[in-house]
Amino acid sequence: MPTVAFHTLGCKVNHYETEGIWQLFQEAGYERADFEKIADVYIINTCTVTNTGDKKSRQIIRRAIRKNPDAVVAVTGCYAQTAPAEILDIPGVDIVIGTQDRVKLLEYVRQYEKNREPINGVGNIMKARVFEELDVPAFTDRTRASLKIQEGCNNFCTFCIIPWARGLLRSRMPEDVVKQAQQLVDAGYKEIVLTGIHTGGYGEDLKDYNFAMLLRELDQKVVGLKRIRISSIEASQITDEVIDVLDKSEKIVRHLHIPLQSGSDSVLKRMRRKYTTEFYVDRLNRLKEALPGLAVTSDVIVGFPGETEEEFMETYNLIRDNKFSELHVFPYSKRTGTPAARMEDQVDEEIKNDRVHRLISLSDQLAKEYASSYEGDILEVIPEEQFTEGPDRTDLYVGYTDNYLKVVFPGKEDMIGQIVKVKITQVGYPYSEGEFVSVVSDEIEEKVKIG
Repeated sequence: MPTVAFHTLGCKVNHYETEGIWQLFQEAGYERADFEKIADVYIINTCTVTNTGDKKSRQIIRRAIRKNPDAVVAVTGCYAQTAPAEILDIPGVDIVIGTQDRVKLLEYVRQYEKNREPINGVGNIMKARVFEELDVPAFTDRTRASLKIQEGCNNFCTFCIIPWARGLLRSRMPEDVVKQAQQLVDAGYKEIVLTGIHTGGYGEDLKDYNFAMLLRELDQKVVGLKRIRISSIEASQITDEVIDVLDKSEKIVRHLHIPLQSGSDSVLKRMRRKYTTEFYVDRLNRLKEALPGLAVTSDVIVGFPGETEEEFMETYNLIRDNKFSELHVFPYSKRTGTPAARMEDQVDEEIKNDRVHRLISLSDQLAKEYASSYEGDILEVIPEEQFTEGPDRTDLYVGYTDNYLKVVFPGKEDMIGQIVKVKITQVGYPYSEGEFVSVVSDEIEEKVKIG
């Protein structure tokens, strides 16, 4: 049986697409091998969001080539899309395919095995107008299923290379989204994470259809679905209609990831973001009314070209005052080929690092504050795996509540992927501790005793 091994760099969308490519190979009779082992085919799904992403991708490609010089090495993903020639220059790379036409990968592998001629399968992504279907009926991870609903982005923020790697926005047909959601629930998943390159932009290219309508359909039509999570949504996409759907839904969770990037209007303008801080804060307040207890996580870039101490403090204060529950903080890094990389007034690395640390300690403090309001509460958790970081015990499991608190509690193997009620006994960050109360079953709540 031929073997195939995968290595995925970068975001949730890449991980989703790797699963889709694995399905193609599985159906063709391949067995999945560990990337660190000898395999017949290695597929590296690359990231290009930063220059470091490129560098990491190159390191992994070389690792595969060293592992088995006779293997077929195929490189796909965003870095492959933006720099195919650079990748084909690495001795030992056989196939390069970008962020389109992944369904041809198997065909290319066979073609290469026959002719032993390198293949460049990268096309012009800016011409792509249709969402490429990749069927993913199940995931290697058995608790949360991702569901990719759109591809590409039309925003062209000055720091970002992604439109060049992914093309312009294109949405998946609503009926295909609903159908795959049902398939995933039937396969046993209780939670679906809607994902994409610009997820909340779903429907902007469809006639008389939008993101709010898709949420409504998933909420009402998918039988047995317990939780809908939106991987990320831009403030500019949080319409009154979206807020109304969130308000009425029993399934959409109390957690939204809304990228802020900066809390200073002057920096937002230089970044070419599509909102002001006033608009962003207004949306937050509206959302918190609709979803009491809402956890808001966010991305922030510090040290963007020209960012002054005053502009940084505007960001700091906005985050502090609006009680985010956790931040992903990034120091600005130059991305070759973007307008921001050519801007004057690049900020000194030391200043960037200092600002990163200040925001991370604020984030830790806010995360603890948010968690502390749930001490003593009983929350629903989907256990994901055994907890191995803490005390030397084999009965501890870890999972997330609907509002994205990470909880560790004593449980059993067969609870993984189920929804269980857990009482929060001790709050903290990065995780809180709890005690098991009961398993929530579809028909009745079963009291399950442990011991």
